[in-house]
Amino acid sequence: MLFADRDEAGRELAEEVARRCPPGDRRPLVLALPRGGVPVAAHVAAATRADLGVVVARKIAAPGRPEYGIGAIAEDGPATFDIEALDALGLTEADLAATVAAERAELTRRIRRYRGDQPFPPATGRTVILVDDGLATGVTAVATLRWLRLRAPARLILALPVCAPNARDLVDAEADEVVCLHMPPLFRAVGRWYDDFAQLTDADVDRLLHTAAR
Repeated sequence: MLFADRDEAGRELAEEVARRCPPGDRRPLVLALPRGGVPVAAHVAAATRADLGVVVARKIAAPGRPEYGIGAIAEDGPATFDIEALDALGLTEADLAATVAAERAELTRRIRRYRGDQPFPPATGRTVILVDDGLATGVTAVATLRWLRLRAPARLILALPVCAPNARDLVDAEADEVVCLHMPPLFRAVGRWYDDFAQLTDADVDRLLHTAAR
């Protein structure tokens, strides 16, 4: 195990991100991918004196393989697919239309739950730091980074405690900088690198965001 839990991972990641962010950086914006990215991002936001928010994305999984992401959607953006993965599985984007619709419905529910009637926080001209608890395939991060790029940040950083080497290669082209503490060669799954990788609830996310806002 690399980390006892997301809290420990967040503290270690926060130190590295703060080291790379200049002290004069005005009002950086830390955005967590909920749910697992929120406790990690809370430490990063505290260390960089940044605003903390969420950007909601949903993985599109291969049929019968819920852990294998072959696409993703972020906020109100279009679905993004790993074309090589689709070809390898003999699938087309049309084959996944029902899955995309279901994931978009859940995405909409989560936006309403976490943000309510509040708009997405302004990102234009700011350093935006996207945080998750780990990166396995990279498709969700790619969709989210592309959506965030359209918000015109001055600098776009992806920060992770642990990531798969292949996924790191995928996101390098989408972010201005990628901060990843560990890249185990035999990755398999994010949860493998945590002693405690318990699933979080919407209530956990609400509590963490409320605490950060105070």
